[in-house]
Amino acid sequence: MRIIDPLAYEGWDELVLSTEDVGIFYTSMWARVLRDSYGFTPLYLSSIEDGEIRLLIPLMEVRSPITGKRAVSIPFTDRCDTIFTEQGHFDEAFETAKNLGKKRGWRYIEWRGGAGFKEEAPPSETFFEHVLDLDRPPDKVFASFRESNRRNIKKAMKAGLEVKLENSLESLAQYYRLHCKTRREHGLPPQPFSFFRNLHRHIISAGHGFTALCLQDSVAIAGAVFLHFGSQAIYKYGASEKEHQHLRPNNLIMWEAIRHYCDKGFKTLSLGRTELENHGLLQFKQGWGALESILKYHKFDLARNVFVSNSDSRLTGWHNKVFRSCPIPVLRLIGSLLYRHIA
Repeated sequence: MRIIDPLAYEGWDELVLSTEDVGIFYTSMWARVLRDSYGFTPLYLSSIEDGEIRLLIPLMEVRSPITGKRAVSIPFTDRCDTIFTEQGHFDEAFETAKNLGKKRGWRYIEWRGGAGFKEEAPPSETFFEHVLDLDRPPDKVFASFRESNRRNIKKAMKAGLEVKLENSLESLAQYYRLHCKTRREHGLPPQPFSFFRNLHRHIISAGHGFTALCLQDSVAIAGAVFLHFGSQAIYKYGASEKEHQHLRPNNLIMWEAIRHYCDKGFKTLSLGRTELENHGLLQFKQGWGALESILKYHKFDLARNVFVSNSDSRLTGWHNKVFRSCPIPVLRLIGSLLYRHIA
């Protein structure tokens, strides 16, 4: 077992591509986005034999004077399970990660995914996850949607809405305008545009993602960002103009993306994680006929040598009211300062 830097490992993404059930978050492309955007350091614990990944814990070291020095597998991802072929390999890697963390002065290590952890290891956070099976004709996928969802898609079509799938930086900038508005409505600052610029530079322009924009009279009223690698795709970000939501542009965007991925031969589309208490988003995702499962995160406190829980939600609290009252330029400034610390 050794520590590798995927950015310096020749052929890393080809190696990842040959590994079953592994998506975009394991690639050097995603690691490069995080490094260039926030300065995180990739330290991937791995065992590679005969050209195959036998074990992988992809860790990013986060150094913050505000939130402390720690490792996350991996920041700003919904799920990034440890890859292992035998439970004993995971147990050994867990101990190696702990020793590495103590040597480097980490406060804790966070895993975003529960693979390998025993039932007695309490999760730090728990979410719902939804994954849609695309390995069938588009009409079969459409038929699996909730009836109200199918009606909403047809409503958007009758309203004359049009969806375009783009890979230009300009289209991503149009999405970002919507993203900033939606984040403010949720009482949260947006990620800095430099993050999206790096996302475009390292992933979208390389053919591993696109921006979906829903247009009304040539004006974008909703948008989403999708990423993909191998046979797996993920719905990463979504935003829309509140005053146009009655036209159901988000439903049409999702359907056009699903149809695109079906036609291209992708096998799954992850709709990402959902907080247990976010009933509105949960209802939206349940309408697509996706498999619903529980997603667990684990956080290990290295000083206390115990698993710990996050007692408070990262997304809800007194700060939401403050952020909703801020002008978007102020929120963008806050986001540019904040995100490298929260990981």
